[in-house]
Amino acid sequence: MNVDPGRRLQAIARLTVSIRLAVSALVLAAILLTAAFSSLLWWRTAEATSRQLAATINEQIVAAVRKEVSAIVDEARAAHTAIRTLFLQNVLDTREADKREFVFLSQLQSQATISWVAFGWPDGSFFAAHKLGDRRLEMMEISLTDHPGQRRVDEYDVVPGDIEFANRRFEPTDFRVADQAWFKVGLAGDEPQWFRVMGHPTGERPSIAFAGPIDVYQERQGVLAVIIEYTRLARFLSQLEVGRTGTAFIVDGSGELVAAPDKDADELHPAGGDTTLLPLARAALEKAGEAGRKEAWRSRLTSGGAAYEVALTPLPFPGWSLATVIPEAEFLGPVETTLRRLILGLAVGAVFAALASAMLARSVIAAPLSRVVGELRHVEAFALEQVRRHPSRLKEIASLSGAIAEMASGLSAFRKFIPADLVRDLLRQGVEARPGGSIQELSVMFIDIAGFTGLSERLGDRVVPLLSRYLDLTSEIIVANGGTIDKFIGDAVMAFWGAPQPQEDHAARCCRAALACRRVDQSGLADDLGQPLQIRIGINSGRMLVGNIGSELRLNYTVIGDAVNVASRLESANKSYGTQILIGEATERLARGAIVSREIDRIAVYGREEGLSVHELVGIADEGPVAAGWIADYERGLANYRSRRFADALACFEAVLSARGADRPAELMRDRCRQLAAAAPDAAWRPIAALTTK
Repeated sequence: MNVDPGRRLQAIARLTVSIRLAVSALVLAAILLTAAFSSLLWWRTAEATSRQLAATINEQIVAAVRKEVSAIVDEARAAHTAIRTLFLQNVLDTREADKREFVFLSQLQSQATISWVAFGWPDGSFFAAHKLGDRRLEMMEISLTDHPGQRRVDEYDVVPGDIEFANRRFEPTDFRVADQAWFKVGLAGDEPQWFRVMGHPTGERPSIAFAGPIDVYQERQGVLAVIIEYTRLARFLSQLEVGRTGTAFIVDGSGELVAAPDKDADELHPAGGDTTLLPLARAALEKAGEAGRKEAWRSRLTSGGAAYEVALTPLPFPGWSLATVIPEAEFLGPVETTLRRLILGLAVGAVFAALASAMLARSVIAAPLSRVVGELRHVEAFALEQVRRHPSRLKEIASLSGAIAEMASGLSAFRKFIPADLVRDLLRQGVEARPGGSIQELSVMFIDIAGFTGLSERLGDRVVPLLSRYLDLTSEIIVANGGTIDKFIGDAVMAFWGAPQPQEDHAARCCRAALACRRVDQSGLADDLGQPLQIRIGINSGRMLVGNIGSELRLNYTVIGDAVNVASRLESANKSYGTQILIGEATERLARGAIVSREIDRIAVYGREEGLSVHELVGIADEGPVAAGWIADYERGLANYRSRRFADALACFEAVLSARGADRPAELMRDRCRQLAAAAPDAAWRPIAALTTK
């Protein structure tokens, strides 16, 4: 069958146009998808940033309130302690009215948050100093013998640097201090404690009181109370800016309001702040349950069709929590408006970009770009030796290929500065070059040259070749035993095991490397005096943070944490014990059976108060027999030393010295036992040696 050539050309033309349209459609779809993804990413980022801003504001508010509550609690305790001391030292007698008034008034003047300083006698008489706002004070006394059923009130005006008597009056009262919980419990108790107080001679005012008994010459004189009214907290909350329309409340464990912001609240004016958002705070407290009373808790709650960010934070006063309520619209409203504008702009830009891309779709660039991408993959995998230059008729692609080849050549020069194997392992595991890490159980080792400071001063720049040979030797040993070299710090080497590749026997590997490094004195390396180099090694195992630590500009794949710090301190502790390799108790436990060690002592390294067991690494279990007799003698001596049997311990340490001839740890323990046997320690003595230097 014959086909008309014209029809055939038309079919080809239709096919060509169809392909162009398909390419244009794909480009347009890619642009739109990219725009949508970018918008979504921007939205998520902006939302996260806004929420982080809200969290930062909340953290600042929490810090301020926690500081204020702590200050209030501390001020109350300090005032109570100061007055109680005056009574106990017999500087002030509870019945000395003039001195008592002076002391009570001075406490009110010096402590801005204290509302009352009160004292109740066992016979039911009552005396108190009361703050009336910021400009007035009053002294009151209720006596069961003089003017019963009435209270005497002396008012004072606060003037700069002094107070002036204003007036005295008597007025009826039904207040009985004997009915107050703080008085009844304090009169029967031994130590001061906190109370919730409602009733006062001036009426019902919610407060807290720090109250306790006063004893002079073992005779109970009465109960002293330092009282803080909630209005002081309400005034402080009013000074905080919780967004434009947000607010903060202090609530107790049952959800009852302690304080809401009120700038006018004081001892004369009851708190009456805005509590519109208080139901949200109570709802959050109920939702959080017990967790919200123990640690910081955040949630998103809705009310009346609006969303709110609600945060609960425990405060230093038992049972109290700070609740901050911030409308979500305050920090997400501008983001939504900007997002709508951005989407519209991206849509218009996508149409123009699609039209422009259709004009470039006819250029054949896929093949050379694919080859260039292949070379980038080699760079990504750090396989720099496989990167090749690819010529192209397109100048830009040729330049790109050349630039990639030059980049690979430049990166190759850094192999001596960064561990290439480490980089490849991280890339295979998908660890990105940005700050981040995880907590893992690893082993870390610090190596240092003994007396390096003096050696470097004597040799000057001639120390560099010696240091290079020493670092080459230790580096080879560490890598051969599966370790990761973290960094060189002068003559110090830091390395760790167990990451990035998991190693179940990381502790044993670390110990083997340490014992191999110890033989550096047999390698022919010597100082300027011809003496073999001596090194000290500290090893510790434990949970530590491992990952990319640093900034977006510069990262270091390293380990940090308390276990790392202890390893560094153990390296330094070798100076005190005359040892070469000290390992922590966690390392000894993990490598037990594979190594031979002896427990040296229980020490508190510099910067820590608690003690930890320290062991000397003696050898590898499968590398031949080790004379265990002197190790057993030493450990028996250590057990006797800790049990305060110093004479028996001394005999054991002498046995070690007899067997070994010289053993610095045994000499130290022997000297300690002699001192303790000559002057028995008191009951507070602990068998822990504190190291005072790093």
